[in-house]
Amino acid sequence: MKRFSNILFVADDELEASAGLDRALKLAHHNDASLTVVDVVEAIPKGMQMGITAITPEELAEVAVSDRREELQTAVNAARERGHDIEVKILVGSIFLEIIRQVIRNQHDLVIKCAETSATLTESLFGSTDMHLLRKCPCPVWLIKSSNRDHFKRVLAALDWDDGDPNKIELNNTILEIATSLAMSESEELHIAHAWEFIGEDIFRSQRTNATAAEVDAMILEEEKRRRHWLETLIEGPGASYKKAIDYLKPELHCPKGTARQAIPTIIKELDVELVVMGTIGRTGIPGFFMGNTAESILNQIDCSVLALKPPGFESPVTLDRGSPI
Repeated sequence: MKRFSNILFVADDELEASAGLDRALKLAHHNDASLTVVDVVEAIPKGMQMGITAITPEELAEVAVSDRREELQTAVNAARERGHDIEVKILVGSIFLEIIRQVIRNQHDLVIKCAETSATLTESLFGSTDMHLLRKCPCPVWLIKSSNRDHFKRVLAALDWDDGDPNKIELNNTILEIATSLAMSESEELHIAHAWEFIGEDIFRSQRTNATAAEVDAMILEEEKRRRHWLETLIEGPGASYKKAIDYLKPELHCPKGTARQAIPTIIKELDVELVVMGTIGRTGIPGFFMGNTAESILNQIDCSVLALKPPGFESPVTLDRGSPI
């Protein structure tokens, strides 16, 4: 499946040995997509005093950009020699803002980036720039958590109950489409998970209703059957673009009772999932509503690579206007 056509890879410090760049190259090759490698140089304040040096802040910025461009050109030369056509761009400004503006300007349909690592970060947390991209980048963002892993043994697609909402239906289908495609390319396991709750269980079990414990248990069992049937129907639909891949992969389905923010991280840890494909469900069409609380909670608990998708109609609060809100 050729899902992506214009991929943006955010350079890291060890670009020549970067597993992230290798994966971006592999994905670009499989999708016959263009690939741009970008890095961002921090802007130097115009009013900054340069001491006794004769160089101006603007000239210093030009030197920094030139040096970094040369470094990136050298790093990607080996890939170019193997026949990959790679464009290199150096931007100036705030890292996440300039990456998102690059996405908007050039209509990139995927951003790939190695997840930030720092002594100040716990292993289960993504860095500040990563979270800004997950919240505000208008296209899918793939954060590679482990830089020394060249393939993923277990891919998990995390799905949200759609309630007949066309936006959620479309997002779930896209998640499955991408997850199955990646699992096929990796020739490894695919897991599909949907966590559910029985709304009002505490009330039904309280003395404020006439329902017996057996009746409540029966209602919960029926809800579990309904959710599993929904999940099976979703992945086995004859018209689904991923049907053949599903038939080949024979994914394992997980339909745990519980909140998604608790159940999905638990599944990821128990299965040792290495890549999760998930949506960042939130309000659409209104700049400023970036990502659902459930998605944020899941991301703050997991230690694996993430490919996060925005729901249809998402509008980034970042614009090409330098005065845009963040």
